[in-house]
Amino acid sequence: MRNVRIRLTLILAGMLFFCTELVAQSYMTENGYAEFESRAPLLTFKGTSGHLTGLIDLDKNLIDFYLDLNTIDTGIRLRNRHMRDSYLETDTYPYAEFTGTIVTPFDPDDPLPQIVTADGKFRLHGVEREIRVEGTLAVVAGGLSLNASWTLMLEDYNIDRPRVVFYELADEQIVSIRALLGPREE
Repeated sequence: MRNVRIRLTLILAGMLFFCTELVAQSYMTENGYAEFESRAPLLTFKGTSGHLTGLIDLDKNLIDFYLDLNTIDTGIRLRNRHMRDSYLETDTYPYAEFTGTIVTPFDPDDPLPQIVTADGKFRLHGVEREIRVEGTLAVVAGGLSLNASWTLMLEDYNIDRPRVVFYELADEQIVSIRALLGPREE
């Protein structure tokens, strides 16, 4: 009988440990998706990357995402090179980063996607600006799912725009991110 109690105690302790692992409060990704869309009268195109790295810590309401800008692909090699060399200047400013706090309540026990807002600093091209980002955050099997988007103005980040007649770029860019974040191993 004593062996049965010991086994039950060990099983319950193991289950408790396992459940604690499932409700981790810190989540990470190294392969999120980032996209920008540029719309101009004669040209609309997207740049995409599957190398978004990020962290969400629910205990601290912290959110931190960054992207190596050299991983963005617009679908045309020459345009990629011009974007990196002449406009984003990725040799000098290789990363874009958002660091902020989640300012709306998020209930990790609610299985439905929840609208969340984060206030923080977005750094691009050596310029850091306060922004507010809205999106959805949901608890999913294996972690958290995040979807968010915002609009930025290139002039706010001292990024020149190409003005060739056939290649005018809009100053306003729509930025979107998607990520599945797994529990962070500490």
